[in-house]
Amino acid sequence: MKRSFFITGTDTGVGKTMAVYALALLLRAAGRDVGVMKPVQSGVAADGKGGDAEFLRTKLGLRDPLEEINPYSAREPLSPHVAFRRAGVRIDKDRLVAQFRRLQERHEAVLVEGAGGLLVPVTDDYLMADLAADLGLELIIVARPGLGTINHTLLTVSEAERRGLRVAGILFSDTVGSRRGIPEKTNPAAIHKLSGLPLLGTVPFLRRKGPSSVLSACRKRLDIRPLLDPVVSRTSELAGLDRKYVWHPFTQMQDWNREDPLVIDRAQGSYLIDTDGKRYFDGVSSLWVTVHGHNRREINAAVTRQLSKLDHSTMLGLANTPAVELAAELVRIAPPGLEKVFYSDNGSTAVEVAVKMSYQYWQNTGRRQKTMICHLANSYHGDTLGSVSVGGIDLFHRVYRGLVFRTHQVDFPDCYRAPAGKRYPQYAFEAVDRFGEFARKNRHKVAALVLEPLVQGAAGMIMWPDGILKRFEKICRDNDIFLICDEVATGFGRTGAMFACEHEDVRPDFLCVAKGITGGYLPLAATLVTQRVFDGFVFPYRDMKTFFHGHTYTGNPLACAAALANLELFRQERTLDKLALKIRRLASGLKRFRDIPAVGDIRQRGFMVGIELVRDRKTKEPFPWEERVGARVCRRVRDYGVILRPLGNVIVLMPPLSMSVAEIGHMLAATRQAIVDVTEELGDKK
Repeated sequence: MKRSFFITGTDTGVGKTMAVYALALLLRAAGRDVGVMKPVQSGVAADGKGGDAEFLRTKLGLRDPLEEINPYSAREPLSPHVAFRRAGVRIDKDRLVAQFRRLQERHEAVLVEGAGGLLVPVTDDYLMADLAADLGLELIIVARPGLGTINHTLLTVSEAERRGLRVAGILFSDTVGSRRGIPEKTNPAAIHKLSGLPLLGTVPFLRRKGPSSVLSACRKRLDIRPLLDPVVSRTSELAGLDRKYVWHPFTQMQDWNREDPLVIDRAQGSYLIDTDGKRYFDGVSSLWVTVHGHNRREINAAVTRQLSKLDHSTMLGLANTPAVELAAELVRIAPPGLEKVFYSDNGSTAVEVAVKMSYQYWQNTGRRQKTMICHLANSYHGDTLGSVSVGGIDLFHRVYRGLVFRTHQVDFPDCYRAPAGKRYPQYAFEAVDRFGEFARKNRHKVAALVLEPLVQGAAGMIMWPDGILKRFEKICRDNDIFLICDEVATGFGRTGAMFACEHEDVRPDFLCVAKGITGGYLPLAATLVTQRVFDGFVFPYRDMKTFFHGHTYTGNPLACAAALANLELFRQERTLDKLALKIRRLASGLKRFRDIPAVGDIRQRGFMVGIELVRDRKTKEPFPWEERVGARVCRRVRDYGVILRPLGNVIVLMPPLSMSVAEIGHMLAATRQAIVDVTEELGDKK
């Protein structure tokens, strides 16, 4: 396995360039084809001439063009974020990553020299540590051997570990040629003992000598054996442990145990990285939760700060700072009228809270006949029994029908398969009108209607015609029925607005949120309610009309801190404002799928996409369940570096909102090719 390294320092001027020079020569002597990269450098000509990158290229005799070794150079000797801003140059981090990948393809090992230390800004909001993480590289820390190095080196090690960066070793560099005193003799051993990391030795004072003399001077002083060892993959070991001990959700384990599992080890940005270091674009946002990308510095920092203050405190009879602050923020961004927040753990519990509250409200206020809960056909609201009760997908829910309470299912069609003689979208409004008639006749019985606004996700990304949601709201208002909007999947930007309700100015009585609330970091859910609902539970203690419901980790401070940072990123990065262009690019790219015979329907609302595969496009005949067509496509697309998860024969795309236009193109191209591969194979077998 190729093994490359990111060379960072405990400070500027610690001799990183000479360290790269020495390491490259020693690795070459050990039989490795070595390339180098200096992503950014300042204090040199704009073309990079006369700088460290040119020095390394010349001394090492590299054929890679200088502009590839050093994509960005600035004349002023300042921190990169200042030097390039003053030069009017915008650093594109995606370009840096792409260039590194090209160099990595040419060489067995690439040594990437950072500027200064890990916390040096490349841009105003992107640090050297972020670049190292994006490149997925182990670190080699270069330090001075003299006085003060223990503190600086251990702080660098600590920061690397905090960010999940692996340190391959520590290398000292003599930049002044002074005699070795007591600090130089004792500091390395102290750092090794305190950090537990390999010491690679000390690069002597070299004055930029030629390769042969440098190699000769460094052979006895440096030990690069820790860098030559292959990266030990735990994939086989973990796969065996997984098969032995783990039961996966929504997974037929007989099939699972026949294949080698993909074991995800880390993540960065839009990508998941497995235990072998292979990167995959996260095309379903890790089950619809990741918003701003993985491993965001801002959310990491918020959770870390909170962890140093308070890990958990019950909300039964107590409050905590992040939960209070988050509640105020959720009310601020929610549709008008929602004024109170009840926390829980996940989407299922958020909906179950709403169902129980709506039922108990009418009991508390004396209208005890209003006990009926209505929900839509094809609905999915979670897997706890209360949520299963208001679910309408037989595949998921049929086996539990004997355990759940009775509800009224509202006929609501799959808009792709119109009944005979009916047309889209008129027949969808006919279904709503039938519910309206039912509601008028049974208004004294119906407590609430639960629905997923605009998109029924787990049903196969069923998209509603415009105006349906607003009409449901009017029916509920006219008949004094609570409207419960389950925005667990559609909330936090997925449809192009913060909440799907906003598209039609709908103001529900209950808003259920989870998934994206923490940006994909930690489990958290919330049920937002109106003042009217809240007041239906405010009574004297003796009346016993409290809402007797709660969870151990309700309002967990760490999760709430992540959620606050997530919402702050929405503001800072103007996430919603930037979605329109990406949504149009996604829609444009999806048009190319229509020339695939097996693609029956393409459904999109914002960043929520369903591509339905059929055996016969004309008749809309589905592929048989046992052919596992959706699962096979999602397995094949991994070969093209993308992770997806199907809903039966529907291929779901729900990428992070932070994805770039280039990443949209990659995801679509990979998905299209995987569909073509699998469906053509099926055609060949006929």
